Amino acid sequence: MKPRPALWAYLRRALRSLIFANRIMRPEGEIGRALQDLARREMRPEDEIAADLLANAIARHQAAQDNLRRWHELTPREQEVSALACLNLTNVQIAKCLMISPETVKTHVRNVLAKFNLRSKGELRQILGDWDFSAWVEANVTCKEVEVSRSEEMTP
Repeated sequence: MKPRPALWAYLRRALRSLIFANRIMRPEGEIGRALQDLARREMRPEDEIAADLLANAIARHQAAQDNLRRWHELTPREQEVSALACLNLTNVQIAKCLMISPETVKTHVRNVLAKFNLRSKGELRQILGDWDFSAWVEANVTCKEVEVSRSEEMTP
């Protein structure tokens, strides 16, 4: 039986990854030195710190994937409302921007929070805090309220 090309490609990628990981994780490598320094400062074994860091990175990645999946489950209007809310616009400003009533905005916000299993717009802003909505809003929403909100953020 001949091995399939896809399997060989997968094995080559895995081998390259292991070689790369071995090179950067060595004690004399950049990550190795940083790990040693952190272990010294925290007075903990290097392998324990590495395991904690990896577990944290995996958890953050999974949370980001969940947030992206939930984002795609939103309706286009819910995405607009969410993006504007994450840009710190009030419900009234969002309503003006999208030419809908503040009560409709409130309903969309409530639906978004339910889909993300959150209790407030603040929590939504927190979990999507590292997302850059500026380009998305420019492509999907035309509204003076957004410019006003951005200029207020830039003033000290």
